[in-house]
Amino acid sequence: MKLIKLFFIAAGLTLTANTVNAQQKIGSVNTADIFENMAEVKSAGDAVDNLTKSKQTEIDKVISEYQTKLTAAQEKEKTLTTANKDAVTKELVAAQTELDNLGKKIEDARAQAAKEISNKQNELFTPIQQKVKDAIYAVSKEKGLNYVFDISARGSNLIYTEGGEDITEVVKAKLGATAKPAAGKTKK
Repeated sequence: MKLIKLFFIAAGLTLTANTVNAQQKIGSVNTADIFENMAEVKSAGDAVDNLTKSKQTEIDKVISEYQTKLTAAQEKEKTLTTANKDAVTKELVAAQTELDNLGKKIEDARAQAAKEISNKQNELFTPIQQKVKDAIYAVSKEKGLNYVFDISARGSNLIYTEGGEDITEVVKAKLGATAKPAAGKTKK
């Protein structure tokens, strides 16, 4: 008798779980595809690239100065003789101090550039990411979806997507992003 009760309870729980699962609407979205097709992302990327190039140009100038002074010091060292040992040694010590200062300046410039580039990326991309997130939430609510999986990430835990609804194109349309399919994808 206990076995029969246990069987009916287990069967009831299984049917209830299946009914609950059948009511869930699942969708998918490819955020990489969305970002690839947004003009704002291109503009932000260009701005970050321009800042990076500008900072690299500044650093290259200091590196060039360093290399010029190093070459001059190496040439001065070749003129070292017993007669001018004190004067040349004094000049070489001064040159070494200057080279050390320039080396520190290069390191500081690189660290500052990395910080500025990171800040610029955050400043430009955070609002875009929030805009995409808001659009995904809006489309998900409009479509009555319970779950939406981002299918752009490699190694995703999502193994089976049959029957889910891909809202990538609708989100792109809502954002005004270019509506071209990602490379290697075909529309069904």
